[in-house]
Amino acid sequence: MNSAIRWMAGNHVAANLLMLLFVVGGLLVSLNIKQEVFPDITMDYVQVVVAYPGAGPEEVEEGIILKIEENLIGIDGVKELRSTASEGSGQVVAELYPGENHDLILQDIKSEVDRITTFPGNAERPIVSKVLRKREVLTLAVYGDLPERSLREMADTIRDDLLALPTITQVELSGVRPYEISIDIPEYSLRRYNLTLGQVAERVRKASLDLPGGTIKTESGEILIRTKERRYLGPEYGDIVIVQQENGSEVRLADIATIRDGFAETDETSFFDGKPAAMIEVYRIGDQTPKEISRTVYQYVAEKNAGLPDTVQLAVWKDRSEALVSRIDLLTSNGLMGLLLVIFILGLFLEVKLALWVMLGIPISFFGAFLFMPMVDASINMISLFAFIMALGIVVDDAIVVGENTFTHRGRGLPYDEAAARGAIQVATPVTFAILTSVAAFTPLFFVSGVMGNFISTIPKVVILILLVSLVECLFVLPAHLSLATAGTDKVWAIIRGPDKLRQRFGAWLNRFIAGPYRTFLSWCLHHRYLTMSVAIATLIVTVGMVAGGVVKFRFMPKVESDTIRVSLEMPTGTAVAKTREVRDFIEQKAEEAIAHFDANLPGDEETILRHLYATVGSGGSHLAALSLNLTPSEERSVSSNAVADYWREAVGEIPGVESLTFENNLVHMGANIDIRLGHEDFHVLEEAAARVTAVLREYPGVSDIANSLSRGKTEMKITLKPEARTLGVTEEELGRQLRGAFYGAEALRLQRGRDEVKVMVRYPEEERRHLWNLENLRIRTPGGGEIPLAQAAHVVESEGFSTISRSDQKRVTNISGSVDSKVANAEEIIGSLQEGILQKLQDDYPGLTIDLEGESKERLQSMASMRRGFAISLLAIHALLAIPLRSYAQPLLIMLTIPFGVVGAIWGHFMLGYDLAMMSLFGIVALAGVVVNDSLLLIDYVNQLRKRGIALREAILRAGQRRFRPILLTSLTTFFGLVPIMGETSTQAQFLIPMAISLAFGIIFGTVIALLIIPSFYLIFEDIRRLFSLSDEGALPEVKADHS
Repeated sequence: MNSAIRWMAGNHVAANLLMLLFVVGGLLVSLNIKQEVFPDITMDYVQVVVAYPGAGPEEVEEGIILKIEENLIGIDGVKELRSTASEGSGQVVAELYPGENHDLILQDIKSEVDRITTFPGNAERPIVSKVLRKREVLTLAVYGDLPERSLREMADTIRDDLLALPTITQVELSGVRPYEISIDIPEYSLRRYNLTLGQVAERVRKASLDLPGGTIKTESGEILIRTKERRYLGPEYGDIVIVQQENGSEVRLADIATIRDGFAETDETSFFDGKPAAMIEVYRIGDQTPKEISRTVYQYVAEKNAGLPDTVQLAVWKDRSEALVSRIDLLTSNGLMGLLLVIFILGLFLEVKLALWVMLGIPISFFGAFLFMPMVDASINMISLFAFIMALGIVVDDAIVVGENTFTHRGRGLPYDEAAARGAIQVATPVTFAILTSVAAFTPLFFVSGVMGNFISTIPKVVILILLVSLVECLFVLPAHLSLATAGTDKVWAIIRGPDKLRQRFGAWLNRFIAGPYRTFLSWCLHHRYLTMSVAIATLIVTVGMVAGGVVKFRFMPKVESDTIRVSLEMPTGTAVAKTREVRDFIEQKAEEAIAHFDANLPGDEETILRHLYATVGSGGSHLAALSLNLTPSEERSVSSNAVADYWREAVGEIPGVESLTFENNLVHMGANIDIRLGHEDFHVLEEAAARVTAVLREYPGVSDIANSLSRGKTEMKITLKPEARTLGVTEEELGRQLRGAFYGAEALRLQRGRDEVKVMVRYPEEERRHLWNLENLRIRTPGGGEIPLAQAAHVVESEGFSTISRSDQKRVTNISGSVDSKVANAEEIIGSLQEGILQKLQDDYPGLTIDLEGESKERLQSMASMRRGFAISLLAIHALLAIPLRSYAQPLLIMLTIPFGVVGAIWGHFMLGYDLAMMSLFGIVALAGVVVNDSLLLIDYVNQLRKRGIALREAILRAGQRRFRPILLTSLTTFFGLVPIMGETSTQAQFLIPMAISLAFGIIFGTVIALLIIPSFYLIFEDIRRLFSLSDEGALPEVKADHS
């Protein structure tokens, strides 16, 4: 490699072509790199969904869930099965092991589900699919004082218009009811003509069809024959003949029924800024950029609004591209500020011309990383941009060592070209292995499991690319640039010699400091090396005690404020939609009061903190409602969304009769802060255990939004056939069909009308199925043409079930969840207390009860377990990479002592800045392990070189400390100041990244002190031990070959 470095140092054309490859190639590729707010997450799940209209949760569990679970339990690659039986549908989700072939397992699951032949007759066809995360860009709201039909048709038109645009591919409607053709037949009409709803539905099905009849092959060509009777609109069904009487008269459907071409009988309604609304969701696919789609939609909205009447408006709701643009601006500004600080630090320590050549490695490395990002499936997003900022100071470390060594050779009188070549060759080995140790340290972040791992994997991808490109640049491009500083070019640099005088004065002061106070203090530390070691170990113990004693707390994921506050309301199952709407209106009123309160105290340049308010009722059931308060961007708002959410929550207070009410405004949500899953086959045991856990949770201060997934469902009327009805020919199936047709409806057919699937339902009019006495007065038709009251045909028993039945690994479960205010309490401490207290008691009191942690806790355990494994492998790799250049097994262990002391710096950094340790902090500490050893590697490597020359041990350490003080301090300061802007960022969206920056920045600074003072002392102690056990004499120490000429 030495000859290659020397050849490139003398071949400026080759070096510049390599530089242009990185810069120009990276620039061109960066224009087409995928852009998104957060990286795409690969979901390791396959789901099976079966609709069973009209069935209760227990029926769904027995008829759907148990059969699917039984068939899927033995499939290879499935880690866990989770099932949910709810009213009208069942869902089984298979969690896969990481790294498994999703498509192969998907086919296995499809095959197993297709083998099931015992699903209930009214169950619909199972849908098996991978769970995918849709990439929504923005949502449009069509709202105004219009009838529901008009809003829906306008939304359909807008959807079609958007799909016709070249940059938009996927658009879906939400907040609207599906179309349905309803045929309402009163009981007296059925009795008059001795009909059942099922018979009418069958006649409608047969009368509405398109059927190909084949072809006629004539001499002039082929002619197609086709029966064309499909009816697409409600009024078209009126002329269907239902009864053909003996006298030849016909009874048509319109004679006995009311036909409505409207919407399905669900309770779902949407409101936008207080008016009825329909929502249009716009997604991106492939390499479409959020900014491009947003720009297109905004242009369409402006043109569309110009032609709309005053009674209706079109507005944008939650444009996620705004978040991307603001985050890019935020991180770019922080990156530029960090770059300026790095350049300033370089200019203080090195000649201006040398500093500028070193600094040039930053853009070259960054553009080079862009060149290779598509190859590792990395996109431009908030995480990858943070990775660039994090690498800002690290990326120049190798260039600093090469440049500083070249600077030293120039001071000895060597020509520029020779100084550049020798400077690079002499440090090529330690620089290469220093970069490789950094790569090894970032590698464990690839293997962090869970959702957090999917997010964080972008950081090592980007940082490793930058480091590898910077290694190539500093060894094969930088020497050529440094050798260009000939006497002829000195005239160019003369222009900036004014600022260089400041650097010269600082350099002179630094040299005096190194030769004076530093050497003196280092000599003192070496003389009192055991005292120095004791102080270092005591500091380590105190720091560990700060974490163990709770002085510095740990929180898995710091709360990152979102611009949207989401409220979820759950009433008791079966609550009338009017009551749910009444509670929602109350919450909405309190939201308006909260906005008015904060608007009244805004500074003069702000008008309001509110953008829009969106609310839904009945989506998923008449007892459910949701509200979303979209605030102005945090950069333009003087009030935090936390403050608004807290005021709103306090204003709402406790509402009688509410099952669950949660407020959420977290941008990054990894699940509930506290989520405990209890499992048992006996529902009564689950109820009792869940109630005890809930009661204990309510006693902890700072815990709110406590919810129990095991809630009582609607009142059920269970009906069984009497023997008397059986003697009249009424079967259980016929009884069930007549009951289902009467109240749920008999499905005649489904048809495709444009982009929408439309059901045709035959049922009683609404007024004949609204009251309990409608059931009591129901007449059951017998095969002989007679009829009997329901009370004579069947037993009717009233009971109560559950709203949903959740299962995990073939066992019924319930989840107790809650939110924790981090200002008041710590979620990890509460969970620890629960595990030692109530959860342990529950397992003693209820044999067979299983307890698992879900939500944030599960994510934390998964992430930390995988990170520990990766970190252990990383440490072994770092040891190997240090052992190769040092040719020693023991010296790498000495250098790696900086790692725990780097952790000390990271913890003290959190303490001084007032931050809790978080999962991102641990990621920073893992990355720190490879960076912090580099300074010690430079020092120990030079000590070995001096000792090889015959210099005594103590003097070699003193000289090495003096010689390496400048590059060690410089590399540490560039890393630290490159991260200072992001650590000082007040934007709420950057908060979850700051802990990682703190760990890296403060760990590096503390590691510098360790490398310059503690490691030399440990080196002497290490030699004391070697002499004590006569392991080797001083001259037999392992050496590193280097060019010392």
